[in-house]
Amino acid sequence: MDSIRDISTSTTRGGIVTRFIGDTAVEYSLLTDPTSLGERLQTLSSIANAIRELSIRGIGDVVVSPDRVTVIYDPLLIDCLTTFEARVHAALTQPQSPPTSGKLHDVPVRYGGESGPDFDAVCRAHAIDSKTLIQLHTEPEYVVTAIGFVPGFPYLEGLPKTLETPRLSTPRRRVPAGSVGIGGSQTGVYPFETPGGWHLIGRTDTTFFDPIHSPPALLQPGDRVRFYETNHVDPAPNHATTAEPKGTTPNYITILEPGLMTTVQDLGRSGFRASGFPSSGAADRVSAILANSILGNPENAAVLEYTLLGPTVQFKTDCFIAIAGATNNSLATLRPIRVRRGDTLHLGHVAKGCRGYLAVAGGFCVPLVLNSCSTYMPAKLGGHGGRSLQTGDQLAIGEPLVTSFSTTWSLANDVVPLPTSPCTLRILPEGPVSAAHRAMTSTPMNVTAQSDRMGIRFHGALPPLPATSLSRAVLPGTIQLPPDGKPILLLCDAQTIGGYPVLGQVIAADLPRAAQLRPGDTVCFSETTLADAHRLFRHQHDILGTVQQGITHALGLAGKAE
Repeated sequence: MDSIRDISTSTTRGGIVTRFIGDTAVEYSLLTDPTSLGERLQTLSSIANAIRELSIRGIGDVVVSPDRVTVIYDPLLIDCLTTFEARVHAALTQPQSPPTSGKLHDVPVRYGGESGPDFDAVCRAHAIDSKTLIQLHTEPEYVVTAIGFVPGFPYLEGLPKTLETPRLSTPRRRVPAGSVGIGGSQTGVYPFETPGGWHLIGRTDTTFFDPIHSPPALLQPGDRVRFYETNHVDPAPNHATTAEPKGTTPNYITILEPGLMTTVQDLGRSGFRASGFPSSGAADRVSAILANSILGNPENAAVLEYTLLGPTVQFKTDCFIAIAGATNNSLATLRPIRVRRGDTLHLGHVAKGCRGYLAVAGGFCVPLVLNSCSTYMPAKLGGHGGRSLQTGDQLAIGEPLVTSFSTTWSLANDVVPLPTSPCTLRILPEGPVSAAHRAMTSTPMNVTAQSDRMGIRFHGALPPLPATSLSRAVLPGTIQLPPDGKPILLLCDAQTIGGYPVLGQVIAADLPRAAQLRPGDTVCFSETTLADAHRLFRHQHDILGTVQQGITHALGLAGKAE
């Protein structure tokens, strides 16, 4: 990493445009758009396959969207971006095998009524009757150009121009699973209940994502889809979920009061964004790592994450715990704490920060879903039954790696300082400078109460950006600007592909700080450079490593003393 240096954020070579997106992603797009959709998809899929076959250490995901390929990388593992870029471009000049996918899928849809709450509005917008809308929507053979937004969500190209409908000015906070929507020039299906900004015209019971299948998404780029009208209602669920754990082990905790948005999280999952599955994991990764490190757990051990109000927990075994992240006025954080069988821990309201992390020596035991324990609530997958914890839930505790602790030490509270209001978040801007960019970096903005693990929403209204016709890959840290002018900073549970214009990307080093912002906090955005973003991320990693070395020393002393 000493050789990492700033390079041009946009270059063109061999007909391929390379553009760095924030400090953790690179986009590859075609300088000249092929004449046919099939040729474009084949070229993009070939680019994605060529990059995957390189097996470059540090590449986490390769995502195909309708007009580009996005590569997500770890700045800590990519030694030199210039060398990385050269290897990729060298691979792209070699002949590539065409993708083999291209299956035809027939999908039944119930149009209008409760199944399609925007059906009548779309009819009025285009001055057509309901029969014509259904006929126009079912006539084409659509092509899957990308999978994203949420797991299994297909972006379908081929919508008749007479049905093209702008996205909603303000996204819905809840779209029912199976909803069929229109967004701009595309149509698609929401596999899970999730927020969304497309006009909903119908609903289907077809399952579009199942984590036990390989690949987990039903559709792949290049597949074809035909819709047909039906009135049949399938009573079976239209997607797989994580089953509720059964039974208990001798070592476990019981949730007496769940708090707010208390979920099981680890450091998230990588490698599945191409199927629309986001990283999830702890929103404040640094705090989760510290809580585990204090107890000698692996960094990726499962912890409990809570928001503003912590749970009340009863322990059914003797164990050691640690609390990190958001703080309250009565509990010690950043230190090992001994608890006895029958003890009750009341975490209560947090006084500073937003998200707290409760770790237990040995970690919490829940089933792995796509290589992670993390809860992803929009799809009801992972964690404890794919949901936030409820009163009466029981969570098993694993075998600790360290069994003897000194509890007389703690980390300094300023090891990872919580944000104060106003809080500065550093960004890498995107696109040409506009009135919206200038307003965002010159006007403080306030966090709204509608913020969650999918994104932080801000009060105020920025000048609009030109609408985008095609969706593209987005990441934690992406700042989207919907038509209502209220920016959204995407977090760990956010969609993998989105269609709203993008203002820029909060740098990776500042995402833990962003995750600790509370409703009402004031945020100031400040521009930085790619080189500085990588330097700051490395500095944060080095500080964390130094702290972990100190913890290891303390744990070693504890073992000798006791």
